[in-house]
Amino acid sequence: MSSPAAKQWARERTFHHSLYPPQRIASERERRVSVCLPARDCASTVGEIVTALSRLRELGAIDEIVVVDAASRDGTAQIAERAGARVLQEGELAGEFGPVLGKGDAMWRALPVLSGELIVFLDADSEGFSEHFAAGLLGPLVCEQGVSFVKAYYRRPFEQDGVSLPEGGGRVNHLMARPALSLLYPELSAVRQPLAGEVAATRELLEAVPFATGYGVEIAMLIDVWRAAGLDAIAQVDLDVHHNRHQPLSALSEMAHTVLATMLARLQNGTLPATPEAPVQRPPLATVPNR
Repeated sequence: MSSPAAKQWARERTFHHSLYPPQRIASERERRVSVCLPARDCASTVGEIVTALSRLRELGAIDEIVVVDAASRDGTAQIAERAGARVLQEGELAGEFGPVLGKGDAMWRALPVLSGELIVFLDADSEGFSEHFAAGLLGPLVCEQGVSFVKAYYRRPFEQDGVSLPEGGGRVNHLMARPALSLLYPELSAVRQPLAGEVAATRELLEAVPFATGYGVEIAMLIDVWRAAGLDAIAQVDLDVHHNRHQPLSALSEMAHTVLATMLARLQNGTLPATPEAPVQRPPLATVPNR
C-alpha cells in the first residue's frame, strides 16, 4: 500500500516519454548531457543502441556517448566504437581502488570522466532500443521544475522457449523490491520500477551519494537520493515496453538477496557496510580527493 505522500508524488511526478520528444530536449536544455552504458558481452544489442543515441546527438539532444566495457569477449567494445561511442575499459578507471566490483562500481568509476552536467545511465543489453529511452529520461530534468533524479518504468514481456507473454518480466522487482519498499520505505512505495537500470540525474546529485557496487546499485541510489534531495526531486517516466535478457531463477535469488540486504542495511544506520550480505560501496565522489 502506498502512503499518502507517495500517492501525491505519483500524481505530480509521473510522466510519459511522449511529453519529451528529442526536439524539445534539444531546444530547452541548457546543460551538457552524457549518456553512459556499462556493458559486458552485449555485442548483439550495443550497436543498435549507440546508433540510436548517435541520432540524438545529431539532433542536439545529447552531447556524449560513453560505453564502459567490462573486458567483453564478444566484440562489444569494437561494435560500440564503430557505431559512434567513446569506449572505456572499466579496469582502466580508478585503478587505485582495486578490481572493479560489478556494475555499480563501473558507473562510479565512469562518472569523473563523463563531461556532462546531466548524466543518463542506460542498460547495454536492451533489445529494440529506441531514442525515447534517453530523451524520456532527460525530459523531467530539462523541462520540469525541481527534478534532479529520474527513474524509468516500463512493461517487461517475459520470453522463454519461444513463448512470449506481455507481462511477467522484472520478477525481483514485483515479488521483492516493491513490497519491501512499501514496508520499509513507504514514501518510495509508488516508484514503479525501483530496480530499473535506466536513470538520469544531475552530476551534482550523483557525486553526493555513495554507489553500491553490485546488484544493489539501483535500490541503494534510489534510497540515498531520496534521503539527500527529498521525494519531490525524484520523477519517474513511462518508457512503454522494455525487452532484455531474462536470468535464471538461481541468478534472481542472488539478486533478490543482495537487494534486500542493501535495503535493510540502509534502514539500520543509513550506510551500506561491507559484509557478506551487503556489497561494498564506493563513497560519494564529492568526498574523494582529486576526483
